[in-house]
Amino acid sequence: MATANVETVNTSADKLKLAAAAGLVLAALVAYYLLGQKGALIQWAALLVCLVGGVVVFLSSLQGRRLIGFGRDAWREVQKVVWPTRKESMQMTAYVFGFVVIMALFLWFTDKTLEWVFYDLILGWKK
Repeated sequence: MATANVETVNTSADKLKLAAAAGLVLAALVAYYLLGQKGALIQWAALLVCLVGGVVVFLSSLQGRRLIGFGRDAWREVQKVVWPTRKESMQMTAYVFGFVVIMALFLWFTDKTLEWVFYDLILGWKK
């Protein structure tokens, strides 16, 4: 069931959360490059800790909660899809390939016919 659209006011706390999330992502990149001489383990740990912190802060904001809600709604819709069976998929693939072959033959025949009409009959350029 679809949720009702409710307009909410962006608070300064949400704006602060978004700024903090962006700051943590930026800090992750800066830490990764500045800690290159400390060793790969420390470098990657600092990157991951700051990135995870940024994601957690973002998901706690209004936009993050909206994103989570959108993901849940999208997953519910995907579960409603009736996927074709293997047999149906193979049949449809065969139909497509058959159509492509027939269309290729039709276009080849049309091309050769027009070539014959223009070059041989009208212009008289024999090959």
